[in-house]
Amino acid sequence: MNVMLLGSGGREHALAWALAKSPQMDKLYIAPGNGGTAAVGENVAGLDANNGAAVLAFAQEHSVDLVVIGPEAPLVAGVADGLRAAGIAVFGPSAQGAQLEGSKDFSKQFMDRHSIPTAAYATFEACEPALEYVRDQGAPIVIKADGLAAGKGVVVAETLQQAEDAVCACFEGAFGEAGNRVVVEECMTGPECSLLAFVTAGRAFCMTTAQDHKRAYDGDKGPNTGGMGVYSPVPIVTEEELAAMTAIMETAAAATASEFDMDYRGCLYGGFMLTPAGPKIVEFNARFGDPETQVVLPRLKSDLLQVMLACAEGRADDVSLEWDDASWAVSVVLASAGYPGSYEKGKVITGIEDAEALDGVTVFHAGTKVDEAGSLLTNGGRVLNVTALGPTFEAARDQAYAACQRIDFEGKQFRTDIGAKALRGRSAWD
Repeated sequence: MNVMLLGSGGREHALAWALAKSPQMDKLYIAPGNGGTAAVGENVAGLDANNGAAVLAFAQEHSVDLVVIGPEAPLVAGVADGLRAAGIAVFGPSAQGAQLEGSKDFSKQFMDRHSIPTAAYATFEACEPALEYVRDQGAPIVIKADGLAAGKGVVVAETLQQAEDAVCACFEGAFGEAGNRVVVEECMTGPECSLLAFVTAGRAFCMTTAQDHKRAYDGDKGPNTGGMGVYSPVPIVTEEELAAMTAIMETAAAATASEFDMDYRGCLYGGFMLTPAGPKIVEFNARFGDPETQVVLPRLKSDLLQVMLACAEGRADDVSLEWDDASWAVSVVLASAGYPGSYEKGKVITGIEDAEALDGVTVFHAGTKVDEAGSLLTNGGRVLNVTALGPTFEAARDQAYAACQRIDFEGKQFRTDIGAKALRGRSAWD
């Protein structure tokens, strides 16, 4: 089979790495790809993944059998719709389905219609009414830009001043058009946890739990980022909580079949808060998480290509998942100095081969590129995802950090406490 994967981040390197393992794979194209994906497929650097016409033309010219859409932007732009209309199988929901991520207000209304537990909220299209609501509710409170903001449009405001500043920032253009509408939510309490699912024909096939670390600095301090580290599975999740989370994902998947005319064929990401009242949805995403993918897929024993093709073709009965239940996975993000603010690119990266020489270690590239001289350079805020598998949580975590020490580039920064709370148990969140 010829497969085309859209995207350029660590998630896409992990997807490409897993897809390339399939014996059914003939040719794998990654558009645009990064410095790591070229090792498992062919990068198509000049192709705009958000341009549906260009993606379709390339797929037809190169006899692509399946297109896998990694990031959210092409999904919201309707790239999947155009490909399906032309008869090409796509792993990724329609533009309408992608609004579960593309609009937080749309997603909240979807949850309301289907009795999916989530935080209480209100939506505003003007600054003053939003400020009045925030002052009435008090802090802590959560402020969200309605549209796509690269994972940075959410502020958990601990004080009223922070909340007011966040509302004003949205309406003053800090997130462009994404902030033209603002969703204000109650601040739920408890550990966060992700549960992703393959979805097709209204059915959910849940993956394994994962827990991301959104804040930039140790101790969950600093601004939100796209994610600084992650592990899977999540040891603090009880059997009862996992059953409740699974039921919520199944309810959501069934709802997509009725609301989106069966065109939700892809990954549904459930971001959960494990509240004292039970698991509640913080947000839905319409694609694989980043960096969750980098710890979930290394534990998947099934053929990812066959699973995705079955989803894309609506063959729910052919979806079968097998997991490596004997291993834990921990991934630490190595970032550029200054991230998530401004940062420099073009720093030489060394030591990846030494890191991957350690047992169970795989380094997924996120913001990297190879220059004309063949040197690997930084090319983004989140540069690398250093992932390790181990027989215990502690072993996987130790190996990931040992691998991080073998990699170097100017300005390298990373959190040193990924997974530390989970090692201390549920009380660490109290």
